[in-house]
Amino acid sequence: MAPTLRKRKAPEAAPAPAPAAKKAAAPKKAAAPKKAAEPKKAAAAAPAEKKSSKQVAVGDKIDLDTFGGEIETNDGEKTTLKKLVEASGSGVVLFTYPKASTPGCTKQVCFFRDAYEPLTADGLLIYGLSADSPKANTTFKDKQKLQYPLLCDPKQTLIAAIGLKKSPSGTQRGVFVVSKEGKVLVAEAGSPQGTVDRVKALVEELKK
Repeated sequence: MAPTLRKRKAPEAAPAPAPAAKKAAAPKKAAAPKKAAEPKKAAAAAPAEKKSSKQVAVGDKIDLDTFGGEIETNDGEKTTLKKLVEASGSGVVLFTYPKASTPGCTKQVCFFRDAYEPLTADGLLIYGLSADSPKANTTFKDKQKLQYPLLCDPKQTLIAAIGLKKSPSGTQRGVFVVSKEGKVLVAEAGSPQGTVDRVKALVEELKK
């Protein structure tokens, strides 16, 4: 009888190698604590702009010897506020205007021209004051038939001293009145009509 063949069992497959163990991640270093934000240094405050001179005000007594520097009349004569005050009977009126022969300034000089007699009756002297040249102011004076001189202050020393200089190089319309003793009676900006009205009011006050 033929021998019975036994089937051999297939060899068991070798177990798959275990996956390599992952290397443990190195512990992260603790982040260094953040430095507290330093407060920003306050920007140094800009130093206050120094005023070249104290702003004049009504009631102040000014030093006529040094006040306002040298100016000249439209005729080219050098003068100072002190000389103008000394030549007056009771004080000086300076009204400022931005530019000769412009509409607003023409109105202003004519208002003072038309009120000249009552304004000067008690000894005040009237002068227009601007940064214009003698030539420009002479043309202006002659055309408008003004009885009073126009003062030329191209460096604006007197205009600045009375507080009516407009930065950087303009002139603010206004009026300034100083007595024979150097006392400030009026110091303010104003319109063409307003400047002459202020002097009219002062003249009435001085009569009381």
